[in-house]
Amino acid sequence: MKKGNELVSLEAQDFNTPWLSKERIISSRQNLEAVYDYNGKQVIPYSDKIRFSGKNRFFVLKDKKWFLYDFNGRQLSDREFKEDYNFENGKALIVNEDNHSEIMGMDGQPLHTFSKQVVDINAYPYLITRNKSTGKYGLTDTEENILADEIFDDITPEYFGKKEYIYLKKKNKMSVFNKKDRKLYPSSFSYLTPLSDHFFNVYNDKSKKYGIVDIHGNRAVPEEYDFIKCFVISGHDFIYLKKGGEEQLLDKDLKNILSEGTYVLGFYPNSLLIRKQDKYYQFSVTDRSAAELNNITLIKNQDTGYFNPLNQYSKPVVCRNSDNLYGILDGKGKEIIPFLYEDIIVFENSENEIVVKKDGRYGVMNFQNEPLKEIVYDKYFWQKEVLRLEKNKKSDFVYFTRFKNTVIQL
Repeated sequence: MKKGNELVSLEAQDFNTPWLSKERIISSRQNLEAVYDYNGKQVIPYSDKIRFSGKNRFFVLKDKKWFLYDFNGRQLSDREFKEDYNFENGKALIVNEDNHSEIMGMDGQPLHTFSKQVVDINAYPYLITRNKSTGKYGLTDTEENILADEIFDDITPEYFGKKEYIYLKKKNKMSVFNKKDRKLYPSSFSYLTPLSDHFFNVYNDKSKKYGIVDIHGNRAVPEEYDFIKCFVISGHDFIYLKKGGEEQLLDKDLKNILSEGTYVLGFYPNSLLIRKQDKYYQFSVTDRSAAELNNITLIKNQDTGYFNPLNQYSKPVVCRNSDNLYGILDGKGKEIIPFLYEDIIVFENSENEIVVKKDGRYGVMNFQNEPLKEIVYDKYFWQKEVLRLEKNKKSDFVYFTRFKNTVIQL
C-alpha cells in the first residue's frame, strides 16, 4: 500500500484483471461496469457491460448496443454492434449490419466484406468459410478467390511453428494447403504434423507407430518409430527419431548425424547434451564436435512426452557428479544448481519448481537457485497444481508458478 492513495472496500465492487491487460482493470458495482487504471483513475464510466477485446480495446454495452473504445476511454467508432468481438493481430471477424462476414480493423473500420460465411481468420489472408446449408468447410482468400471448395468436414490452420500450412479433413483423410505456392495436396493419411522442408510426421493407427512422408504423400521413413519431432538447433532443422534403444537425428537430406550408440539427453537452441559409452558431452550440430562434461557420472533422462508446442526444447538437466551429489546444468553445460544434494526431482511441462533432498529431508527451490521452502520436510506429494510437503503430520503447499499466476489473474 506504500504507493496507494485510497483504500477501496471490496464489499461494493468486484474487479476483473485478466491476463489481457496489466494496465487496466474492470470494476463491477450495482450491475454496472467501469474501467480504471491502476492509479485509481476512471477511464470509462459505468456502463451496462464492458469487455476486454484484444490487448488495447474494449467493447462497451450501452442501451443494448456495443461500442468500440480504446484504452484511454475514447470511443473509436459510431458503429453499433450486436455483440462484442475479439481482436487478434489487429483484426476482428464480425457479422456486420448487413448480416455479412466482415474483417474489421482496430478502429472499427471495414477491411474486407464477404459474400460467404467466414468462420476463421487465423490463417489470414487465407480464410475458412462454411456453407450454411451443408455445414461443410472451404478455403478462400481476402479477394474471395476459392482455394478449396466447401466440401470438407473440418479445416484447421497451423497455430504454432512456422505456420506454413492449413489442414483440411474429409472422410478422415487429410489434405494440406501450402501457403507458399497456394496449392492443395491431398494425402491418404488421417494424421499429419509438420516437420521441416515439406516433410510431415504421420501416425499409423494399427501399428501405433510414426513415420515421415513428403508433401506429396510419398513415404520417406516407414511408420516404425515410437517418437518423431523436429528441432531447430543452431538455426538448422533436424528431425529426431526414437525406436526402442535406437536414436537418430536427421539433417535436411534425412541423413543421420549421430554415431552408433549415441543417446540424446537434452535438445537446446544451440547444442545437444548426449551420452555415449557412459560419458556425457555437449554436442555441436554444426561441426559435429563433442566436449565432455567433466565429473558427470549420470544425467537423468527426460521423457519425450514433455515436448509440446509450449515446450520446444528440453529443461536444464539433473546431473550426478563423482561425489554422488546432484545438481543441474543448463544446455551450455553451465552449473545453475550447485552439486549439493542427495537427489533432485523435476516435474512435467513448464514447472519452474523443483524438489531437493539433503540429509534425508526435502525442500523446494526453482531453476534460478532460489529457495522456496527450507529442506526440513519428511515427504512431498505432487498434486498437479501444487506441491504438498509434510512435516510432523502437518502440510505446507507450494503452487507451481504457472498455476499460481492463473490463480492471481482470476
